[in-house]
Amino acid sequence: MKAYNIAVVGPLGVVGGKLIEILVERNFPINKIKLLGTSRNKNKKIKFHGQTLLTEVAEEGAFIDVDIAFFCIDSNVSKHLAPIAIKEGAVVIDNSSAWRLDDKVPLVIPEVNPEDLHSHNQLISNPNCSTIQMLVPLKPIHDIFKIKRIVVSTYQSVSGTGKKGMEELNNQLLDYYFNTPMTNSVYPHQILFNVLPHIDDFLENGYTKEEMKMVNETKKILDKDIEVTATAVRIPVLNGHSESVNIETEKPISPEEVKAILGKAKGVKLVDDIKSNLYPMPIQVEGKDEVFVGRIRKDMSIDNGINMWIVADNLRKGAALNSVQIAETLIERDIL
Repeated sequence: MKAYNIAVVGPLGVVGGKLIEILVERNFPINKIKLLGTSRNKNKKIKFHGQTLLTEVAEEGAFIDVDIAFFCIDSNVSKHLAPIAIKEGAVVIDNSSAWRLDDKVPLVIPEVNPEDLHSHNQLISNPNCSTIQMLVPLKPIHDIFKIKRIVVSTYQSVSGTGKKGMEELNNQLLDYYFNTPMTNSVYPHQILFNVLPHIDDFLENGYTKEEMKMVNETKKILDKDIEVTATAVRIPVLNGHSESVNIETEKPISPEEVKAILGKAKGVKLVDDIKSNLYPMPIQVEGKDEVFVGRIRKDMSIDNGINMWIVADNLRKGAALNSVQIAETLIERDIL
């Protein structure tokens, strides 16, 4: 098997770190690997396949001879670095929101729209974590019953904010335990013992950027005619996003049919046994690759309506794993 020269940009973040772990777990065919970050973080030590690697600076010249560059950085940095990496010959798989709605850039979930990779032009965008876990189980349903409308409420963990969000929750827990004053800087309010209906900035329409990402990305990836409305909520859970999803289909649909479809769907694990109190939970899915689905039931308020509960490890399938799967698909289809 051919081996590839890889770069991971942002290896010290939670997504970059998880991506490095997944490359090892999946035995990705690597010839050489570069770990690229800021000049401030140059020469940081990172373990990889039993070796100790030193981080280098992500700058002009760093992407020469790189076949695939995984970007685990914010959108502003991606907008600056991606053109450099592409010019130097790398295929960029970007985890930020920088390129997701660019018509020339494919936005890909391998289980959902792998065919879009054939027009990648060296730049591929990884969807929002909440969009990914929602569309993996909805795609096989849409193929048969055609979904008209999606209503989704998310319950998103603090790891979606990165290390700073996780540290803030842990620090507030320590403050509570030691009865010291709580402080918050990452979130606008205390996150411990609280729920914040606020992820990313508010827009003029009253929705947040996170909510509109789910709307716009679903239309781009799955079907431009689907109507989508979203409410995104941050909860005091370290890792694992949950979603309450309601769909309305054009054709009559039953919970039994949905369970039969999802029981065979790629990348989906059905956990739906209410008699035994079995349903997906964040604590259950951490470290798992699949999207877990349960609580499948008829929406009694409309015809052709189904409710379901969807949970996934947002650092894995919602970010790092999906990026690696994109790269694997490029290799399998010989379109790198």
